[in-house]
Amino acid sequence: MSGGAGLLSGGGGGGHRRSPALADPLDNDDLLSDILLRLPPSPSSLPRASLVCRRWCRLVSDPAFLRRFRARHRRSAPLLGFFTRASRNVLFTPTLDPPDRLPPGRFSLELGTRCRILGCRHGLVLIHNWLDLHLLVWDPITGDLIRVAVPPEFGDGGSAVVEDGAVLRAAGGDVHGGEDHPIPFLVALVGNDREFTRAFACVYSSETGEWGNLISTACPSMNPLYIPSTLVGSSLYWLFCMDPYSIEFDLDRQCLAVIRVPLNCCPYDNICHWVVPAEGGDGLGILCLSGHSAQLWMRKTHRDGVTGWVLGRTIKLDEHLSLNPYERISAPYILGFAEDCNVYFLMSNADVFMVQLESMQIKKLFGPSDCSVYHPFASVYTAGMLFGGHDGAELLLNT
Repeated sequence: MSGGAGLLSGGGGGGHRRSPALADPLDNDDLLSDILLRLPPSPSSLPRASLVCRRWCRLVSDPAFLRRFRARHRRSAPLLGFFTRASRNVLFTPTLDPPDRLPPGRFSLELGTRCRILGCRHGLVLIHNWLDLHLLVWDPITGDLIRVAVPPEFGDGGSAVVEDGAVLRAAGGDVHGGEDHPIPFLVALVGNDREFTRAFACVYSSETGEWGNLISTACPSMNPLYIPSTLVGSSLYWLFCMDPYSIEFDLDRQCLAVIRVPLNCCPYDNICHWVVPAEGGDGLGILCLSGHSAQLWMRKTHRDGVTGWVLGRTIKLDEHLSLNPYERISAPYILGFAEDCNVYFLMSNADVFMVQLESMQIKKLFGPSDCSVYHPFASVYTAGMLFGGHDGAELLLNT
């Protein structure tokens, strides 16, 4: 009996047998990395995590982890700020609050007088050198700068003249890329013939290193397209500066069309109109400013098959912007639009406001300011983490 009792009680000193200690899930590097991947993509997230301990710093500084972190959050990348052109330089203006606010000089690029910014999208900036007939695709996060020659059709002796362009990540760009793996991209160019009767478009793929076929459509008129493009679904849109039309370039179908914009609210003015995704994210929309009101129009196809514009929402901007009587003298106009987060930039009497279309959350950025076109820049900022988070820690120390 005593022997049996000894076996049941664990033997020896009569104590209970101890169960093996359960492993702490956070002791597993793979599991901890999966947890850290779910941190929000704000610039301060990884620097804060790197300060917890040396092990966490090692994990979040690993190049493979950073590639996975960027890929996971690329579609929800924060709006870091915007680019403008000033003299010979591309200037960056931050819009986030501390501790996520990046220094104004964090991204800079010196250009000659021959260049202009065409747009930003998916963490890339597209620049056109109109005299030397080439394009620059710039990744401000990694510093990569790729030169792309303008296709012969848009060059000297060609039938098309470059008016504007757009850059975007190629399909599959969400799962590749990093400091040592350039992310595939597409460049779309649009222009007109010298008689201003046809619009042209062409697409470059970084994966093939070649331009596709030149496509065209009849155009009632053509003038400079200095308003950056908007991507809605698989189509890019550019508004004309002086005529109430928009060019639609369907990237999937590789076709061009010209769409008339709604004129019910006010006379056409490109600084008071902007192509936006329709409310709910389904289809094409137009934001129109008329005085201190904003109208959101949606393009709908009716039961009879006829497509037209339908008024959605009207917003009293003066009520939201809290303009004083002096500011009411000058109606707001649009400086730029960030399509991924539905944020547009308004100027009223030299003060700049950032407005979220759906929630109508408004943030006054600064004033006074000039009336340059703003190119919003959204990206997952992980620069400096490869060096142990020192660049990111600098952000935290400077808040």
